[in-house]
Amino acid sequence: MDCAWFRNNISHLDANCRSYTLIIVMCCIGISSALATVMGGVIYRHRWKLRYLLFMSRKRFFGYRRLPDYTVIENYRFNAFISYAEDNIRFILDEIIPKLETENVSLCLHQRHFLPGNAISDNIIQAIQSSRKTIVILSEAFLRSKCCMYEFNMARMESIYSRQDRVCLVIVMLEHVPHNKMPLEMLRWIQENSYSEYTHERDGQVMFWERLVSAIR
Repeated sequence: MDCAWFRNNISHLDANCRSYTLIIVMCCIGISSALATVMGGVIYRHRWKLRYLLFMSRKRFFGYRRLPDYTVIENYRFNAFISYAEDNIRFILDEIIPKLETENVSLCLHQRHFLPGNAISDNIIQAIQSSRKTIVILSEAFLRSKCCMYEFNMARMESIYSRQDRVCLVIVMLEHVPHNKMPLEMLRWIQENSYSEYTHERDGQVMFWERLVSAIR
């Protein structure tokens, strides 16, 4: 009788242990999944800040090479770095470059100043940091380009974290872009900062170019 009672209790104990082990494992999986989701959300929300800080840390500790003639941050090599989509190259060649360089505005451009052999991300950061302002030529083609969006976000991070509240990012609305097509970061920036809207009207163009040159200087 004692043996039967002992075997019965042992079997119940084994069953209870298995049930508790399953519950503990499921709870651990649930907690781990929740933490991973939260951490993923935080990282995604601050992804551009993390990329920018990572680059700055690498530059500080591993001595990234600067562009020729680049000095300290107060002595910019260029007045403006022009960020644009390749689809808008005619506007850059026919309008932006002639109009601004006529006003003695020195421009940093992909085709002129990006160093061959350097990583594209390094060239972009160097261009932003060696220019007084970054001019974003905003269009739907710009939003479709990962490289263009990288330039926008790095200029935004530079303005927030390295320029001591001096805004170095200027948006030029080349065409009407619906707000629902803009990423949240860009929409928030446009809502919190002024931007210039390009127009084909003669009187409006005079005001547009005057405002743009003033914003750069």
